[in-house]
Formats: sequence, structure tokens, C-alpha cells
Amino acid sequence: MKLFKSADLIRKSKYISRDLSWLRFNYRVLDQVQDSSRGLFDKLKFLAITSSNLDEFFMIRVGSLYNYLDYGKERIDYSGLRELPFRRKLLDFAHRFVNDQSLTYLNELKPNFEKHGFNILKMSDLTELEVKKADGYFKNTVFPLLTPMVYDSYHGFPLMMNQMLIFGVVTRIGNGIAVGLDGEAEKGQERLTFVQIPQNLTRFFELTRKDKVIFVPIEEVVREFLPRLFRNVEIVSANLFRITRNGDFTLEESDDIDNDFIKEIQVGLKTRKRGRVVRVEVEPNASATLMQVLRERWNIDNGNVFVINSLIDLKGLWQIVRHPNFRGKTAKMPAPVQPLSLPEGAEENLFEYLKTHDVLLHHPYNSIEPMVRLLEQAAVDPHVLGIKQTIYRLADDSRVSAALLKAAENGKHVSVLFEVKARFDEEKNIREGARLEKAGCFVIYGVSKYKTHTKLLMIIRKEGEKVTRYVHIGSGNYNEQTARLYTDVSLLTTNDTYGHDVSEFFNVITGHSQPDDYEYLITAPKDMRQQLIHLIREEVKQAKKGLPSGIVMKMNSLEDKELIDEFYRAAKAGVPIRFVVRGICCLRPGRPGLSDNIEVRSIVGEYLEHTRLFYFHNGGDAKLYAGSADIMVRSFDRRIEALFLIVNPQLKREAINILMMNMMDNQNSYVMREDGAYIRQQPAPGEPVVNVHKDFFKRDEAQLAQATAEGMLALLDVQAQRRLDVAAAAQEAEQAASLAAEANDVGADDAFGEGEHDEACDDDATPVGHADEEGVSAGVVNA
Repeated sequence: MKLFKSADLIRKSKYISRDLSWLRFNYRVLDQVQDSSRGLFDKLKFLAITSSNLDEFFMIRVGSLYNYLDYGKERIDYSGLRELPFRRKLLDFAHRFVNDQSLTYLNELKPNFEKHGFNILKMSDLTELEVKKADGYFKNTVFPLLTPMVYDSYHGFPLMMNQMLIFGVVTRIGNGIAVGLDGEAEKGQERLTFVQIPQNLTRFFELTRKDKVIFVPIEEVVREFLPRLFRNVEIVSANLFRITRNGDFTLEESDDIDNDFIKEIQVGLKTRKRGRVVRVEVEPNASATLMQVLRERWNIDNGNVFVINSLIDLKGLWQIVRHPNFRGKTAKMPAPVQPLSLPEGAEENLFEYLKTHDVLLHHPYNSIEPMVRLLEQAAVDPHVLGIKQTIYRLADDSRVSAALLKAAENGKHVSVLFEVKARFDEEKNIREGARLEKAGCFVIYGVSKYKTHTKLLMIIRKEGEKVTRYVHIGSGNYNEQTARLYTDVSLLTTNDTYGHDVSEFFNVITGHSQPDDYEYLITAPKDMRQQLIHLIREEVKQAKKGLPSGIVMKMNSLEDKELIDEFYRAAKAGVPIRFVVRGICCLRPGRPGLSDNIEVRSIVGEYLEHTRLFYFHNGGDAKLYAGSADIMVRSFDRRIEALFLIVNPQLKREAINILMMNMMDNQNSYVMREDGAYIRQQPAPGEPVVNVHKDFFKRDEAQLAQATAEGMLALLDVQAQRRLDVAAAAQEAEQAASLAAEANDVGADDAFGEGEHDEACDDDATPVGHADEEGVSAGVVNA
């Protein structure tokens, strides 16, 4: 009964679960592995990405859920489920994903290794000479690093490190008499010992066999030579496992958590060296003794235990993708093209060009080089007085950091706000901040309880009798590496209004200032949510007057309930709304009477979609905002964010073109159904192929000419009609299938009496992408 109650709650909720939506996103990444048009090494890359995504999901999102469970706090998911039923739902769905992930590796990738010049083999598959090489590697490199840690009545339970490969080894003394450290005989007694494999060892031991590379998983090498760690005892079992610990102890990932609760968690943390275990990945047929100890010790059950039938920790596949023998085997990235608003040669003197022109950069199709070069020029320019910048994530060997150091050394006033709460980059940011501070920069490490996520750069330059502010503001990090892999937009300008707004905002971030208003910026946590609600309601007014209206928004995640409810009201008022959401989407599109007028698509492909770009039709004088914020509780309430209004007519056209192309993409796009599943898009008959991850490397003047408010409305109308046509065709197909089923039932009744076998025929079959018996839709449907 509870099963159907959960299913009913999920189906009736007007919101999609954030965490279930995230798992569906990872299914879209897994779909890249199953794409027949991709080469093997690209598939390995995407499979590795699904693994690292899942690791972070368990550390942060499942960790956040356990903050509630472990501390006895109430939590109701967007789906309507309380914390315990939701835990079961979430872990069930995660098990399904891990199973699909393993099957993809075993059935679709592994059989193709040999013909691509490599293989992953066990020790038993090696030649005698290869075993000797592995032996030498173990003896000289691995063995000195291994530390067996016994757990028994004399020894406490050892600390297991997060996401490290670990052997649980059950041993006992045989018929001979052995003497332990305590001097007593131990005949027949079983002991449990843990052997952790250091993370600074490569995932695979590499061998060359003629023209092929052989990769031997490190655990297979250790398993082969484990007896050298356990002299004169019998190894009863040796099973590999890996744990994931709760990594969420911040306010950000817990939407309705209070500050006192966070302090309670932080106090609890002081008594533990590591977070609680939320997942155990283990080999098949693991020792019952081992598993019982792990379950009891970590207070977990079968929901937390994932039996891995393929390779534990698929992130290790990066070692193969990046191997020198396979360099160039992944898809080649085209060279960046010149920004539409920056002519050839202008980069040589950006200060001069930017005095009279604004520039919109669209990464990775445009290089981040103009921004980096401007900063490097500023560091040595004698007329530059100061530089202010926010930093969230830096590249390794960052040119941005180097330029700031040089600027400080040259006597310029340099102020840098480093966000030390940037997840997984905390240590790097603290280290870089200390370097800059030592060089004479003014460094601010974050702002109290808020995470500084906005991306701002301001260069102050004296030019004759006046001072000019050169501003860069965007959606992406000041990171030269990710700028080649993430899609983002950013603005370079000397427009005084931007300069004034950004100066005021820096004063808010670094000092104690509360400006009344900004002209071109919308900021959080001040009033971003309310400003966006106002823009939505203005579109509603237009729609109610029978005038053209429309909202098109591109983002990473859509989760804030207040905004979602505003979108529902706008849709019911007749405003056509289109979202391009890469990851989490808690809005339920296409529900009759609620969101008929809303369509959600996700673009997943060669580049990680990171752009935030918001379009409001505004009676034909379109308003476009870009910046760092998603439609999320954390963006509005717990982060320092900024959206900037694009006012330059040419840049507005470029921004509209980005959105229109995203809406037309039929190679990387997945359209979201009402039940939360996604349908992969294919070109309709006669429809041109549109691939944003290729087409933005070309300059299409004809397409750019259509990128107007009128062109956007026309596209909204065309796509709305197409959606109606698709729905009508689906209804016709459903009716035809129903008639055919009725005809079959008649035949079945004649042949089998009452057709009683029918229910059992398909008992466990749940097509990927369709809702199962508990109301959870998985993965991707190929249209």
C-alpha cells in the first residue's frame, strides 16, 4: 500500500524532485556513451564523467539527506515524500542507474577495447613475463605503501578514507600453531583486516604487448600478491570495496535548514574525523563477515550497498583516455573563432578598442584570451591604477593569478575576493590567496555566510584628466582550462553605467554598503528573486492584454519554488515559456491546466552548458540578462550573484541568437516530459540539422539577421505548433495501439480462456524513460 501511496504523491506533485531530476541528468550523460556516432575514447570519457558526477552526488546530495536523517530533522522533498520514503526512492533509482552504467561498460565498451589498441586484463590473463613485471611493480612501488589494519578485540575500527579502494581481508590460522603479538596461540581464529590502496598510485598498472597497451587494475595486482602481507595465515576472502562519505556540511545544499542546525552538525563533526558513510561499492559475492561488520559499523543497509559488476570507480578510465598512445583519439575541438563584436587585430590594444565598443564573448566558441590579455596588459600598463576581481575557481598555473601578482609587484592597487567555500577548490583558493597577499594584494576570503559566486573584474585606468573603468562580467569562472570546455557568456565594456554599478557592487561585497538600486545589474542576495518575479509579471500583463509576450531562459538548474509558481501563473495567463536547463529541473512542464505553455529542454553534448541567459519579450523591446545565477534557492538567498542587462543592440542580437539556436538544436537536445523523463530530439522530416556545439564555430549571417524579438516570437509560435502536432500524432498512435490491443484481447480470450497470462508477461519490464510502478521515470527515450 505504501508503494502506491508514494507513487501517487510523486505523480500528483506539481514539482519534480531535485535529486531524482539530477539522476536523470546523469542518464543524459550516460546516453552520450551509448551514442553510436561517438568514438570509443569519447565514450570512455563520458562514462568517467558519469562516475565523478555520481561521486559528488552521493557526497553532497545524499549527504545532505543524511544530515536530516541522522539528526532527526523533518524533510519533505519536492515530490511530496518525507525523508525515509524518499531515501528509499532515491537509492532505488541510484541502484538502477549504477546497474545501467555497468551494463553499458560491459556490453557496449569492453568488447571494443582490443580493436582500439588496448585491453583491461586480470593477472590470470597475463603472460609469465608480464606477471614478473607486475611482481616487480608490486615489490618496489606498491608493497612499501600498503598498511594492513586489523580489526579485532585488541584493535579499534580503522579510519577508512573517502573514495579510496580498500580490501577487506578475512584470514585465519590454519592447522599449524602461530603466535600473535600478544604471545598467545591463534589457531583457527578468523580476523578481519583492511588494506587501503593509496590514491597516489595510478588506477591501472600499464604493460605493452606488441602494439597494444595492457591495463591491469591496481586491485588485481594487489590481490595477486596479498599473501605477502599475510604470512603463515590462510586468506579466507579478500574483497574490494570503496566508500563515499557525507561531504555536505554547508547551508547551501539544505534548502530549509536553519543556522542553529548547521552549528549542531559542525559541533558533531569535531568528534569525527570524516563524515558518515552514505555509500559502499563492493565486488560481487563479498564475504558475509565483512559486509556484516561494515553495515553495523556504519549504520547502513542494503540500500547503501552497491554491488559493482564491472569496474569500481570508473573515473580511472581517464588514465586510458589520456594515455600518450591514444592522444588525439577523442573528438577534436575546433579552434575558437573571432567574437562577432571584436574585429581581427583589436586585441592588440584592447584598451583603445573598448573605449568605444562593447564585446560579447561566447565560450568556448570564442577564446577567453581577450579577457586574459586585457588583464595582462593592465598588469604592466603604467596608466592602470587598480584592479578589482572576484575569483571562484582558477586554472592550474593560472595566467589570471600571475597577472594579478605582476600588477601588485608593479605597485598597482589590487583587491581580490577569493571564495574559500568553492566546493573542492577550497585549498587551492586559500593557497593562491596567500600568494597574492604576500605580493601586496588586498585579499578578502569570502563574505560571512554568503558564497561569492559572481564573476566580476574591474580595471581602473587614468586616461588624461578622467578615469575609465574597464569591466568584465559573465557567467563563467576566470579559468582558462574550463573556458575551453564550458559554454559561457561574458561582457567587456567601458560603459559608465556598468562601471558605476560594478563599483557599487564591489563596495557591497568588500565593505558595508547598501546602494538603493542598480541600473544594469540585478544582484543577490538583495533582490534578485523579486526583480525576476517583476519581469515575469510584466509579461503576464502583456499576455492578458492580448499582446505578444514570451520568456526564454537558459540556465544550469531550475529549482526555486517561488519562481516556479510564478512561471506556472504566467503560463496559465498565456505567456509562452521555454527553458533550456542543463541539469536539475524541478518544474513540471506540459501538465494540463498548469504548465501547458511551458517547454523544457536540456542540452548535453561535447561541452558543458554553463551559460545563464534570460530573455523577456517586454512588448518587443526585449530585455536580456546574463550572469552567474541559476533559478535556485541558494542563488537567491545564500550566494552573492549578479545578472547584467545587455543593452548594446548588436550584443542583444547575438544573445538572442544564442537562445534561438539552443531552442532549435536537434542533435544534443532532450525535451522533458511531464513525468520528468526526457526524449532525445531528432530532426523532423525536412528539418535542417542544428548542432550548437558545432554551429557556433561558424558565422551565420542569415541566422543572426533573424535574431530579433520578432524572430524569437516567430520561433516560439512554430515550436508551439510543432508540439501540438506531435501531441496529436501521439494521441492517434495511442488510439491505434488501443484498438489493436482490443483486437488482440479478443484473440487471446479465444485461445486462452480469459487471457489471464497477460499480466505476468511483462511484469518487470520498465522501458527506459517511462514511469515505473512507483512513479519514477528513468533516463532517456530516443524519439
